[in-house]
Amino acid sequence: MQHLKGKKAVISGGGSGIGRAIAELLSEDGVATAIADLHLPPSLPSGMLPVTCDVADPTAIDSLFSEVQQQLGAPDILVCSAGQGVHEKLIEGDPEKWQQVINTNLMGTLRMIRAFVPGMQERGAGDVVIVSSVSAGQAYPYGGVYAATKTALAVVAETLRQEVLPGIRVTVIAPGVTDTAFFENTLSGSQTVESIGYGAITPGQVADAVLYALRQPPGVSINNITLRPTAQAF
Repeated sequence: MQHLKGKKAVISGGGSGIGRAIAELLSEDGVATAIADLHLPPSLPSGMLPVTCDVADPTAIDSLFSEVQQQLGAPDILVCSAGQGVHEKLIEGDPEKWQQVINTNLMGTLRMIRAFVPGMQERGAGDVVIVSSVSAGQAYPYGGVYAATKTALAVVAETLRQEVLPGIRVTVIAPGVTDTAFFENTLSGSQTVESIGYGAITPGQVADAVLYALRQPPGVSINNITLRPTAQAF
């Protein structure tokens, strides 16, 4: 397995949930980690660089890039974990909320890729991790817009993988129901882990899967990982 100590990482959505769990594991492995989020925790382990950032805002991505370059240098690992949900019928929902979700989930990831991956390509090495969802490619009532963004990210990830061969690895991790504040922060809808009824995996379990992919030898790529509560139907 590859040692990660001494590497540098930037994580969008790193202030809580899955992103925070990934950041903590990377930090424990000796990775200098920048966490970018709208809401940052009051205290962080040493070695973490907090940067307030809204990935839906192009100028915020520019500022994040500059801060990371100045404080850490070019990252070896990019984790795109920032995301937001919306739970509305397509014939009744609010297009402004839909646009916000598209700007965060899809455009935010694209902007992070555009900012940080060229530096990896110049060095000929790096890892990109995109946090998706089991809803990618899965139509379900009230989930059309959210699932569409995650489906689009699957296409983005595969396109990126082909464009940056052979030095850069691209991993998509698609969790099922996860016990985070995601449902509390959904723009509309009243789902909870309990109301969905499948049980839930933890952010730490998702982070373990991400670290498994990152620790593979340089010539080995884990391109897709799906994990969910065993009782989850899709």
